[in-house]
Amino acid sequence: MIFYLSNLTNLFFGFNIFRYITFRSFVGFILSFLICILIMPYFVNFIKKKQFVQMIREDGPKTHLIKKNTPTMGGVVIVLVAFVSIILTARLNRFVVWCLFTILYLGILGLLDDYLKIIKKHPKGVPAKYKLLFQLIFALALSYYLYVNPSNARYSTFLHIPYLKDTFINLSLFYFIVVILTFTGASNGINLTDGLDGLAVGNIIFVSITYAILSYVSGNYKISSYLKLPYVSGAGELTVVLSCLIGVSLGFLWYNCYPATIFMGDTGSLFLGGLVGIIAIFIKQELLLIITGGVFVIEALSVILQVVYYKRTKKRIFLMAPLHHHYELKGYHESKITVRFWIISILLSIIALASLKIR
Repeated sequence: MIFYLSNLTNLFFGFNIFRYITFRSFVGFILSFLICILIMPYFVNFIKKKQFVQMIREDGPKTHLIKKNTPTMGGVVIVLVAFVSIILTARLNRFVVWCLFTILYLGILGLLDDYLKIIKKHPKGVPAKYKLLFQLIFALALSYYLYVNPSNARYSTFLHIPYLKDTFINLSLFYFIVVILTFTGASNGINLTDGLDGLAVGNIIFVSITYAILSYVSGNYKISSYLKLPYVSGAGELTVVLSCLIGVSLGFLWYNCYPATIFMGDTGSLFLGGLVGIIAIFIKQELLLIITGGVFVIEALSVILQVVYYKRTKKRIFLMAPLHHHYELKGYHESKITVRFWIISILLSIIALASLKIR
């Protein structure tokens, strides 16, 4: 919205600053952070009065039992603040509109899951198969849209291979599989990682910073041409979107760091992953998400391996899955696990950004 103030430059030349993506990204970050910081205490008090508290697994680490009465559904604040901040600071092009739709779609799906778990006391919430079905429907709709209206006409069905110079693989109609795997994988990966105070939201901050940089590069013709990256017209606005996401995530981390005052629930975790996933698809950097979001990938793989191995052998690879619970049961304090996973995420983000020059 503030972008359109730049049309008033004939009244005052200073309004021209609102044209710049960098300035609006800064405003979006500050705005989303401050709004989250200011309204979260009121939301926490509301949740406490309603007694919407986290359900703790009895078979999990015993240290989690002290979190039994911790308020949850903090993702409601993340969704609302991110949505409002993006509308206020980003130019509403087609990519931003899709991002807003993603926030609402997955936010509502996550809210329904939290509603069934927390309020209706259904332990499993929305059954996994239905949750995946809704994600698949969205991914297929996105695939069709990108097939008809590609983000980059030259590479519409091509998969970009990072670290290699001008290397693309044309998947033709099978590109929709990449879209589905990227979107559903990112969404569910963060959902599985959200098990320790600050773990998921801390990692999503580092991933978002990385993709904010990549989005800015992809949306700038001169820089993307110099770095041999697919140019995506309008992708620069995704930097503003991600800056808002970083701001609200940082604000939430203020209350979610150990010991957590509130948990995000599925309302937050589902949309956070889905939003980063869809941006990776738009800027043709799907494979880099495996590196940047390596922590989420490892967490998801630990669950898959545990389930498959147990069904075959009735034995477990890990003491408990996802992986962070394995280290908890080995005696590591959750703060140490969280910070070390953050460190790994920072290193992976640096490796991912190195792809801009390693070709």
